Amino acid sequence: MEDSYFLHELKKKACFFLKEHVKIVRLALTDVTHAQLLTEEAISGNPWPPDSPSMREITKASFEVDEFYRIVEILHKRLERFEARQWRASYNAVILVEHALTHGPYSFAKEFANDRAVLREMEGFHFVDDKGFNWGESVRKLSARVLKLLEEEDFLIQERIKARNLTRGIQGFGSFSRRSSPTKDESHSNRFNRKQHESEYNGTRNLSLIETRQGSGDWKGVRKWEEAADWEEVSQSLISSVL
Repeated sequence: MEDSYFLHELKKKACFFLKEHVKIVRLALTDVTHAQLLTEEAISGNPWPPDSPSMREITKASFEVDEFYRIVEILHKRLERFEARQWRASYNAVILVEHALTHGPYSFAKEFANDRAVLREMEGFHFVDDKGFNWGESVRKLSARVLKLLEEEDFLIQERIKARNLTRGIQGFGSFSRRSSPTKDESHSNRFNRKQHESEYNGTRNLSLIETRQGSGDWKGVRKWEEAADWEEVSQSLISSVL
C-alpha cells in the first residue's frame, strides 16, 4: 500500500516537473506568451477550477491588444463544441469567460456573443459524481449566468461595476495593513502599481460615465467609449512606464 502511494506521488512530481520544463522551452523557442500558457492550463480539464491569481493575471494581460486576441483564440477553440465526457474543460473555460466578462476589457462581450449556442447546450448538462455532488447543476447555473451577461447589456454593466467596486474594496482594506512609514522604494512601487491598476481597470471615469448614462438607455455610447478607454489608457501607461 505504501509502495503504491509512493509510486503515485513520484509520478505526479515527475509529470509536474516535465510540464514546467515544457513551458520553459515553449516560452524560449516559440512565440507563445506567459498569458497563453496560463490560459491553456486554466481550461485544460483539470479536476479543479482555475485559481483566482491565474485568472487575475490572464485578465490583466488581456488589456494588451495582442494578448487579448491570443487569449480569446484559446477560449474560442475550447468552446467550439461541448462534449459531456470532457465537461470539465468546457466548465473551466466558462469560469474564465465569466471572470473576463466582469473584470476584463468590454470587448470580451462582443467576442463571445457567437458562443451562445454552446452555452445553451451546457444548460442541459446533467451529472452527479460518486460522492453525490451535482456538477450538472453547477454547469447549468454558470452557463445561464454567462448567457445573461452576453445577452443583457445592462446586467453586464452592473456586474462589471460590482466586480470593480469589490476589487477596489479589497485593495482599500489591504492598504490599512501596510506600514505607516513606507520606504522610498516601497513608495515608488506603490505609485507605479496604483497607476497601472487605474489604467487596466479604466479608473473612475468609466464608472461615472456609466452611472450617469444608466437612465438614458445609451448603452451603445457607453460601450464604444469604454472600449476606446481600455486600449488608449493602457497604451499611455505602457509608454509612460518605459519613459
